[in-house]
Amino acid sequence: MIHIKSQREIKLIRESALIVAEVLDAIEYAIRPGVSSYELNQLAERIIKKAKAKAAFKGYRISDLPPYPYAICASINNIVVHGYSTKNRILKDGDIIGIDVGVYKNGYYGDAARTYAVGKVSKQALRLMEVTKSALYNGIAKAIVGNRVGDISYAIMETAHKNNMSVADNLTGHGVGKKLHEDPMIPNIGEMGKGPRLKAGMTLAIEPMFNIGGPETIEHGWEFYTKDKSLSAHYEHTIVITNDGPQILSERVHNYG
Repeated sequence: MIHIKSQREIKLIRESALIVAEVLDAIEYAIRPGVSSYELNQLAERIIKKAKAKAAFKGYRISDLPPYPYAICASINNIVVHGYSTKNRILKDGDIIGIDVGVYKNGYYGDAARTYAVGKVSKQALRLMEVTKSALYNGIAKAIVGNRVGDISYAIMETAHKNNMSVADNLTGHGVGKKLHEDPMIPNIGEMGKGPRLKAGMTLAIEPMFNIGGPETIEHGWEFYTKDKSLSAHYEHTIVITNDGPQILSERVHNYG
């Protein structure tokens, strides 16, 4: 069932989503060769704790897997999503790393992800990141009243195909609110005009995950890897659909100068 959020609920989701954005901004400045993904996780934990919030992923359960043990998902190179933040995973020059963060505060969740370059990366890696990020915004642009979920999905898929990249199998975006994962699911492959109709007050986590190689993924516990070991990138925002168009909730306004 799709829950239409009140203005009060949207405000609370935004509060959680802005903490996510704060974490992602801080991690951007902390990433460099020689840093472990565990150190990035600890940084996230400190920021979330200071904000009097909870790390949404830590302790999260699905199926028969053990509870997810970290505050962030840190997915390096060919790890698509849900990468573990261990002390022995040290970032190297030329790596790319996808960081996914969820926050829970005052009964509501926020969720977002970005992919970062570590030092100097290849042109191929940079292009993967740029295309995946553009797919996120192309999908968000279709999140308007009267459209359907398939319009978002098609915009994301078309971006991948036009750039000779593949959409990672078996992974989707989702609704977000009182639960981390709510209806509707937001596939990254779809047909225009198909799926649930979009209405004002729907809050969604749109998240394309693109591979340079094929779409196939392999699961090792929580972690998803590209089957062909090719690079993968991941971008995500929490948004709300309004009568005036989509609004991004997981993005801070920066004042420079």
